[in-house]
Amino acid sequence: MKPSKTTIDTALIKELAELLSETDLTEIEVQHDHLRIRVARTPAAVNISQGPAVAPAALAPAVAVAAPAAAEGADLSKHPGVVASPMVGTAYLAAEPGATPFVDVGSVVKEGQTVLIVEAMKTMNAIPAPRSGTVTRVLVGNGQPVEYGEPLLIIE
Repeated sequence: MKPSKTTIDTALIKELAELLSETDLTEIEVQHDHLRIRVARTPAAVNISQGPAVAPAALAPAVAVAAPAAAEGADLSKHPGVVASPMVGTAYLAAEPGATPFVDVGSVVKEGQTVLIVEAMKTMNAIPAPRSGTVTRVLVGNGQPVEYGEPLLIIE
């Protein structure tokens, strides 16, 4: 039995890649007979220090909330009321999409109360308030990637 040699249609791959870009998809797969082509791309990370021009339209409000944090940089990490991320992951301000946020600016919180969630490796980790007080600043947007030690919010 002679192995069949399949030629790859580079024009099809280019067309699929263009379709990914036009539709903001991250992956597309096409199968015809015994040939399967999968084209995937990694979405670009949004760096809030570069300003709203880099952020997609869906994240624009989050960038507007987080922009002051980028301006003050290291000063916020030393703030006595900072709640820092205990891990690398994705910050979520609400328990599920469309739900009300755990806290907003002006919310009064008690020590141990969940103030946001950081998702890491498909595990949702509740972040508790380290002390009682009033939330004066929310430094991250919903769905924003966060680093270990990054300031998430300020409680005074």
